Amino acid sequence: MAEDRQPPNAGDVEDEVQTTAKSAEDRKAAAALSKLDARGDDEAPAREVDQEAVKNAMSAIGGAGGKPAEKKEVKKVKVDAADVALLVEELELSKARATELLKSHDGNALEAMRAYVAPAF
Repeated sequence: MAEDRQPPNAGDVEDEVQTTAKSAEDRKAAAALSKLDARGDDEAPAREVDQEAVKNAMSAIGGAGGKPAEKKEVKKVKVDAADVALLVEELELSKARATELLKSHDGNALEAMRAYVAPAF
C-alpha cells in the first residue's frame, strides 16, 4: 500500500491566491475594511475597536456610520393612487415608501422617479 504524500506546505494560507475585487466600489470597501484589521497592536483585546476606523469604513461602504436619522417633515400633499402604483411597479418600492417619495416631490411622479434614481453625492 502506497501512501499519497502531500507537499509540506499544502494547506498554508499564505500560498492561496487572493481574488481581486471586480469593481472600484468593491476595492474601496475592501480597503476600508482592511484598515480595521491593520491596527498593528495584536496584544489589544478583541473587543476594543478603533471608532474612527469603524466610522470611516462604514461611510466608505455606504452605511450610516453613526449619523443620526433625521425625521423629515412630510408635506400635506394629495398623491394619486395611479402614481403610487407606478412607483411601486417600476421602482419596486413599498406603497409607504412610494407615497413618501411622491409627497416629498409635491406629487410629481416624474420628479420622484428622477430623484430616486439620481446618485446622491
